[in-house]
Amino acid sequence: MESKPINILHIEDDAVDSMVMERALKKCDLKMNLFKSTNGMEALDMLRGLNGKEKINPLPRIILLDLNMPKMNGIEFLRELRADPELRHISVFVMTTSSDEQDRTEAHNLNVAGYMIKPLTLDGYTSIISVLNAYWKITDLGQS
Repeated sequence: MESKPINILHIEDDAVDSMVMERALKKCDLKMNLFKSTNGMEALDMLRGLNGKEKINPLPRIILLDLNMPKMNGIEFLRELRADPELRHISVFVMTTSSDEQDRTEAHNLNVAGYMIKPLTLDGYTSIISVLNAYWKITDLGQS
């Protein structure tokens, strides 16, 4: 059975990290529609269709989230996302430079599907995306 493309939201304020992630996703040849946001507030507007942002429809199945961002950081975003009955089901994978144990614990307490330290190379990103892709294929995230 042919799977449909899934919507993925990448929330990242660093343009270079965003570009490398996009390349890694393309290199892994995922069937996806990639949406990008530079901070948590903008991402919530995209998820809700507020403040002049078109609503992502259907909602993303997966969010790739940086923690250290302006306006609304990743932890604040996760709190808001998990408090919203329409959005709380979305799987979130944190990809951050923070190896701080408090950040990791707080993210896991907010029900993230995974917490990964950003790699330094395209090959590192591609390896992570390959592992995530395998995960998505064996869960319901790769279906429908």
